[in-house]
Formats: sequence, structure tokens, C-alpha cells
Amino acid sequence: MPRPKSLTSEEIATAALAVIDRGGLAALSIRAVAAELGVGTMSLYRYFADREQLEGYVVDLVFASISTDLPARSSWTKRVETLLQRLRDAVADHPAVVPLLLTHRFTAESAMPWSEQLMSALAKAGFDGKHRFLAFRLLTSYVIGVVQSEHFGVLPLAGQPIEAERHEREYPLLAENAPYARNAVSDEEFRWGLAIVLNGLEATIED
Repeated sequence: MPRPKSLTSEEIATAALAVIDRGGLAALSIRAVAAELGVGTMSLYRYFADREQLEGYVVDLVFASISTDLPARSSWTKRVETLLQRLRDAVADHPAVVPLLLTHRFTAESAMPWSEQLMSALAKAGFDGKHRFLAFRLLTSYVIGVVQSEHFGVLPLAGQPIEAERHEREYPLLAENAPYARNAVSDEEFRWGLAIVLNGLEATIED
């Protein structure tokens, strides 16, 4: 009888990510990943304990695709912009994994180099101790919030005319801005929001 196929965590994560890309997060299951790999379902339990650990593998794979190399002479704000943009780009290739980032971004091994570089940029700016962590959390919350809005927060097209008229009458400012909310977050909008966050952080350093 042939020995079971030996797998690496990267191969398993790649298969799981393919399942998610095709069918969304709801499609992820041990059985689906086993089928993607062409192995028996039970054989996968040799590599991880449960679905949560499998999800961690997926987040690990996404972060592993992000380069953390930065120009030595770049400013701290440029470093932050680059790191956040790279994370946004990586998630754009696999938008269904966004919810997994919320639960696994601090535990995925491959997230550590990215996080360390972001912390390093903040240290270079002059943040230390608790304030460095608060700035780190603010920036990660911003980029994750943006990718959530990009892929899950776009409003549907307008409803029935009567309903639209009522909304316009009762909530005129919301109705006026509805066309903008139906569009995905643009690069310009991402940079605009990030500039405001960075300007605010820089002001706290000067204080």
C-alpha cells in the first residue's frame, strides 16, 4: 500500500486559498481542501488541529506574499504608506480572506516581518511604548477597514423609485452622497484618508 502523500503547510494553505478564491469563505472546509489536494479528508488532520489553524495558514500565506523591503533613506511616512499599500494590494488579490485578517493578523508567522517594519517606521518617527502600539493599531485598523469597505461595503444600485424618493425627502444628505457610496474605494480615496491619519499622528509627535 503506497504511503500517504506528504504535504507542507504552504501547499495546504495554497489549496485552501484556491477554495476561498473560487467559492468564498463559506466554501472553506477540510473536505474541500482535501479534494483540492487530491488526498483523503482525514489525512489532513496530521497537519493541523482544526479549521481555525487552517485559516491561520491562509492568512500566513497572504502575508508571505508581501515584500517588507523598504528604501533605507525613505521617510517614516513613506514607509508606512508603502507597507499599508502592499497589504491592501495583497488582499485585493484574495478579497474573501478579509474577515480572516481580523482574527489572525497578530498570530500569523508571516505577518510578523510586516508588523515589525511598521513598528520600526513608527519608532523612527519618534513614537515609543504605548503610543507606538496605539499608532500601529490605528494604522492597521485603517487599512483593514478600507479593504472591508472596498470588497464588502459597496452599496447596491438604487431601489424602487418610490423608495428612493422617500429616502431623498427624509435623508437628503445621505441621498446626495449615495452615488459615491456605490463606488469601491479608489486609490485616491485610500491615499487621501491615509494622509489625514498620518498628519494627525505627526501632530501628536510635535506636541
